[in-house]
Amino acid sequence: MSQRISYETFSHDAPQVVAGLVTMSKAVDASGLEKSLTELLKIRASQINGCAFCIQYHLNIARNLPIAREKLDLVSAWHEARSFFSEREQAALAYTEELTAKLHEGVSEALYRKVAEQFPGEQMAFLTTAIANINAWNRIGVALRFAPPVKA
Repeated sequence: MSQRISYETFSHDAPQVVAGLVTMSKAVDASGLEKSLTELLKIRASQINGCAFCIQYHLNIARNLPIAREKLDLVSAWHEARSFFSEREQAALAYTEELTAKLHEGVSEALYRKVAEQFPGEQMAFLTTAIANINAWNRIGVALRFAPPVKA
């Protein structure tokens, strides 16, 4: 498929939107959530949503973080490769999948309690924000068919 609008054009045409989404991302980064964890969930949501731009963008970031290569290789099949992921990562990935693929069904009470155990207090708010933010980027990237970025 061909690109409809480039990321650069979108950034030029809608700078306030980009600034708002970047501000959300910076708030999550400043929250204390592990950057390695948030990059894993961004990759997983982007895989579900089919956003090639965001998959490549977040893989480029993740490859520069202390994340085992096996986790990056297996994040799409983390259910079958649970031994590579901590309980906290598994909870975040499950929550990411529910908020991304099953949002119309809502998050089950059992999953919410499990995630809240791993992400107490304000961490739950920031985890939810990280997932919402990547889903917003994915919808923009998929609709406009942003071309995947080349690693700098």
